[in-house]
Amino acid sequence: MTENGTMLEIKNATVRYGGITAVRGATIRVMEGEVVTLLGANGAGKTSLLRAISGLVPCDGEILLRGKSLSSLAPHERAASGITHVPEGRGIFGNLTVAENLDLAAWGRKRGPELDKALTSAMEYFPRLKARLSQPAGTLSGGEQQMLAMGRALMSGGSLLLLDEPSMGLSPLMVQETYEILARIKEAGVTMLLVEQNAHAALGLASRGYVMETGAIAVQGTKEELLSNPLLKEAYLG
Repeated sequence: MTENGTMLEIKNATVRYGGITAVRGATIRVMEGEVVTLLGANGAGKTSLLRAISGLVPCDGEILLRGKSLSSLAPHERAASGITHVPEGRGIFGNLTVAENLDLAAWGRKRGPELDKALTSAMEYFPRLKARLSQPAGTLSGGEQQMLAMGRALMSGGSLLLLDEPSMGLSPLMVQETYEILARIKEAGVTMLLVEQNAHAALGLASRGYVMETGAIAVQGTKEELLSNPLLKEAYLG
């Protein structure tokens, strides 16, 4: 933990795909144990910023985890340092069983009581998965696949959880259930950076947020400030 309790700090991050600039000088901070949301329309640059944090795309600027630069680290090294990324579309292995997906997520951890405890904890958060451990992941419903993706993230033992559109494609009831589980994970002290288009759900969980427009941070503030912002209300809160 850094002296001021900062888990993640991004300074002037810029991501380009050829001649297209997807992220323009973004600066954000996530404190230890905090849930911060990154809001914005489709194509605003939210996913690109998460991918930059994970090392999946090149990025100009600084990305610091607990005060240490990630610039020289490959994606697997960033994962080993504590960053866990639940991507948009979930990224599960459909031909493997639920148990095999969970086991793969723990590739960097030693076998033993701590790992057993992580599996027990994941099953407590996601009891639906417990009855489906031997089932191919591709046969799960969309909501169950999202639960598996989040369960895998917990199995990795990371200190920072990056979530990209966890509500995408889910029914309203499943969105509610997903966010109830995320609230329990938050209570356990897990730090999260949450990308969402569903501003209502995200601001129900997060304490602070940033709004991206055309690759740049346009608005930032506490949950209360964002909920009362008239422009944000009109664009994202209906």
